[in-house]
Amino acid sequence: MTSVHPVAPAAPAPAPARSRPARAARAPLVALSLGYFLVMLDVTAVNVALPDLHRALGAGPSVLQWIVDGYSTVFAGLLLVGGNLADRVGHRRTFLAGLGVFALASLVCGCAGGTGVLVAGRLAQGAGAALLVPASLALLQAAYPDRAVRARAVAVWGAVAATAFGAGPVVGGLLVSGFGWRSVFWLNLPVAVLAVVLTLRYVPGGARPAAARGADPLGQVLGVVGLVALACGLNEAGTRGWTSPLVLGAFGVGVLALVAFVAVERAVEAGSAAGGARAPLLPPSLFGARAFSATAAVGLLISLGYYGMLFLTTLYFQQERGFSASATGLALLPSVCMGLVAAPLFSRIAARRGPYLPMVCGLVVGGVGFLGWLLAGPATSYPFLLFALIATGLGQTTTALAATAAIIDAAPAGGTGIATAAFQVSRQIGSAVGVALFGTFAAAEGGFTAGLHVSAVAAAVAFGAGAVLAVVARRTSRERCARTGED
Repeated sequence: MTSVHPVAPAAPAPAPARSRPARAARAPLVALSLGYFLVMLDVTAVNVALPDLHRALGAGPSVLQWIVDGYSTVFAGLLLVGGNLADRVGHRRTFLAGLGVFALASLVCGCAGGTGVLVAGRLAQGAGAALLVPASLALLQAAYPDRAVRARAVAVWGAVAATAFGAGPVVGGLLVSGFGWRSVFWLNLPVAVLAVVLTLRYVPGGARPAAARGADPLGQVLGVVGLVALACGLNEAGTRGWTSPLVLGAFGVGVLALVAFVAVERAVEAGSAAGGARAPLLPPSLFGARAFSATAAVGLLISLGYYGMLFLTTLYFQQERGFSASATGLALLPSVCMGLVAAPLFSRIAARRGPYLPMVCGLVVGGVGFLGWLLAGPATSYPFLLFALIATGLGQTTTALAATAAIIDAAPAGGTGIATAAFQVSRQIGSAVGVALFGTFAAAEGGFTAGLHVSAVAAAVAFGAGAVLAVVARRTSRERCARTGED
């Protein structure tokens, strides 16, 4: 497996993070975390504004679905392009471009006078997110080259994102009730401006690759079409059914495009190795590293299990128990805010033992936690569900932090952007599959509770399979370190 090296800076390398002044050491992390904060906040904060959007703009159900799903669909579809662009033209430049696109798109959404403009703004937000997320992780690697320090930085970065995701409905609800639905998008502007200022002042730019080859336009088109079609099919499967002509058509287009994408990428990589002028968008050889491919699969499995179950538990509290939207948000807090507990635990363990031990532990804890949902029924007391909520949230967040750190460690020199983009794609696909699949279980003839129990077992199995893969990845990583003499 390729050894990990930080991206070479344009100027002489700064001193290790621990020897810098505290303010300078923290500033890059704050800037990069703010970018991801925006991305995750808008996943959930906009949802609570949907009733107001329906009343104010006359948005129908299909338009409301595009306002929610269009953002995540474009985000997933353009992640590989964003990661590749970051590696080709510079990570800081791409991160700033992503922040700029996201801020301008938020301005468009906040000023929208009709549903068409609002949907277009949400799609543009997804494009901005696809640019800044892979670049932010690559910049994190460059800013904190020491592995132990980087583990702590990843923990903070992930905790901020988890907090934004969990706080989204609360923040969105307060803004909508106090200032109207447009304020949900206005909030992004000062945060984006602060992130830009901190990035320009404190985040190292890094060097542009000296021998960047030509782009792979056919691979880019096939990758975007395949991922967008697959995401659209999964988004629609939960409501239209898996046999809907639209769903089957989207899956058909997605599969054909992705098969062609793999063939094109193999040919381009072979030509590049022989001295060709073009470089692949996503080098297939990247998945030849067992630790990388296993960790990417873990990312898919944890998102499938956790976000699929989070979708069902939201419906459980609202439909089966009669909780209001705000009460449901409070009921889910012990799960979605576990990043505040998982981050310090992960950083302490990973700094000494590496990312794979906390990854395995998180998967085991989360898998056992899902089985706690087998106690759920139409009248189950909330305290009996706390173990399931806490264990699944703690397990998922710990695993996600560990997998992110492992992907950064496994990324080839100069390829952190595309490596982290591939990992984020796997997580997006896992989330979409989990929501669609578990939604189908809940709508089956056995009733919602039976579907919830089947989904809980499926989520536990997904986490169990992830634990096996994490053990394999850990063994592979240790063997590599033994060969190369790395710590």
